[in-house]
Amino acid sequence: MIQERIQNKDNTHLKNSFTQLLDALLAQSGSIAYIPLVFMIFALFCGSSWQIFLTNNDVARYQCYALTFWLGSSATLLLPASQCAFLHITSLQPPFHLLPIEYPPLTLLPFSLALIAPLAYYQLAFALIMSLASVLVYWMLLHYGPRGAAILFAFYILIGAISTTQNRFDLLPACLTLLALIAAERKRWTAAYIALAFGFLFKLYPVLLLPAFFLAEQEAERRLQLAPPAVTGKALLRHTWSTLRAARSWHWNNVFLFCTISLTVTGIFSTFNIQGATISQLSYFLQRPVQVESMGGSLLWLASQLGIPYQIVYTYGSLNMLSSLGGAVSFLGEGLFLLGYGYTIWLQWRGKIDLAQTSIALLLVFIATGKVFSPQYLIWLIPLLAYCGMRNTFWLLTWGAISALTTFVYTFLYSLPMNSTRIPTLPIFSQSVAIRNALLLLLVLAYLCNWFQARERKPIPPLPTGRETRHLPFE
Repeated sequence: MIQERIQNKDNTHLKNSFTQLLDALLAQSGSIAYIPLVFMIFALFCGSSWQIFLTNNDVARYQCYALTFWLGSSATLLLPASQCAFLHITSLQPPFHLLPIEYPPLTLLPFSLALIAPLAYYQLAFALIMSLASVLVYWMLLHYGPRGAAILFAFYILIGAISTTQNRFDLLPACLTLLALIAAERKRWTAAYIALAFGFLFKLYPVLLLPAFFLAEQEAERRLQLAPPAVTGKALLRHTWSTLRAARSWHWNNVFLFCTISLTVTGIFSTFNIQGATISQLSYFLQRPVQVESMGGSLLWLASQLGIPYQIVYTYGSLNMLSSLGGAVSFLGEGLFLLGYGYTIWLQWRGKIDLAQTSIALLLVFIATGKVFSPQYLIWLIPLLAYCGMRNTFWLLTWGAISALTTFVYTFLYSLPMNSTRIPTLPIFSQSVAIRNALLLLLVLAYLCNWFQARERKPIPPLPTGRETRHLPFE
């Protein structure tokens, strides 16, 4: 009896210790709350170590862009001959003329920061810069997100972007998008639009969120009346017409600010190379064929099982598929994107989803319907998912499986010692990608239709601190 009491007492003490440790990890202050961050950064270096000194990866391309911009085409002589071959330089180019082909020109800023290290350690320096960006995202989620958001961010990064976070710059626009959302939810609209503009200048996708931010701002400033949740078609048309007639009273200043920042930065780079600053990114995206990991790629693979062949080619910096159905699949994806985008804005206008939910929905629709799916696209969503506390069973299972399959394909299959164009022909590759894309399609439909309560924001209940509202540094 005494022994049983002692054992129960020990179990209670152990349980209390575990509870205290968990509370400390989930706390929004204190050094223990940063333990998951330290583990995450260590794991990121381990996950990217296999590619950190390769000369044919994305960061190697970043190095080419930075050097040729500052030093001209002669800078390619400082690097291995094959590293900058993708630029297809045929004549001598002066400094400040060569701009990134597929990225907005402002990306030269992070690309150039890594040049402070010796050329041989450029990729290591870039990994350190991205690690600092992950620290910033973690800190923002710790201070401005719900309890547990920072740990959720670390968890989603480890299972879905362990090999891409330090070897891509996508965490920078994702960080700015998160900052814009945090500012918008605190009615700091000017700061929100500035952050969104710079996110757009780093990578084009944040511009998709501009209408959602504008709609949320008008509603918050009482310049726009949301449509009633349930009305007849005729009444809805009348409400739409009255809303459009009131456009003069809308708050346009911040939209003009967004456009001014975007046009000013683009205009500065246009003085060096107008085509490289304005046209090359759009033409690069529009001319690309269907990429092997996209939803369209899975459709072409399924069509090949019915006797319609395709060809794998390495173009536009990725593995793509050439098929007689390629044009139809691309057109289908564009149509579904417009349909999903319009429906999402419709849901926001009717007050069924808030700005954060709209942002997640728009990015999900864009990724699922696009003709390109790169593994780093998950990084666009991860900070937003953590900020909204997407950690119920449905999200953990579906997003966890999507992330794990993406990591498996990128980290293990693409590293096989064989010709890269043969990798997509492996049955395990096509099947893994098809399963991942099917889960992504399920997730998009579930989020738009709110199946399994997929849209519900369920933050972990905060500890009673006496400070429910935290102010932004710029408030």
